[in-house]
Amino acid sequence: MSNIRITKQFSFETGHALYGYDGKCKNVHGHSYKLSVTVIGTPITDRSNVKFGMVIDFTDLKKIVKEEIVDQFDHATVFNETTPHIELANELIKRGHHVILVDYQPTSENMVVDFSQRILKRLPEGIALFSLKLQETESSFAEWYASDNFKSIL
Repeated sequence: MSNIRITKQFSFETGHALYGYDGKCKNVHGHSYKLSVTVIGTPITDRSNVKFGMVIDFTDLKKIVKEEIVDQFDHATVFNETTPHIELANELIKRGHHVILVDYQPTSENMVVDFSQRILKRLPEGIALFSLKLQETESSFAEWYASDNFKSIL
């Protein structure tokens, strides 16, 4: 049976600031992120299985990504917990804002690595994460490929 790639796309709004950056992104601002999640596997061949012919049910993939990323990052503000932004973060939290503190600079590059780790731990056996594409603007995105990070994805 052939390996098939399945892709599902997601959208969410997230704010962030890049501490120490020498441009406008040092200021708190937000993006309408688009995340494309591609997994790879072989379609189910058991005719008695209700998911016969599927690599993974799109609904199952949606549940994983929604719980691990979209529900957590949508309408949140992300700050690096090891910078002075922690003071702003604590004030926002006190005022009821949804803030996520991470141990990295919240660039698209670092966020896509974080997202890969969150998804990898939830995928069912026989399904591998092939790639992620995190689009920050219409013309700017970061990509993560398993082939760049692991010797073999299957």
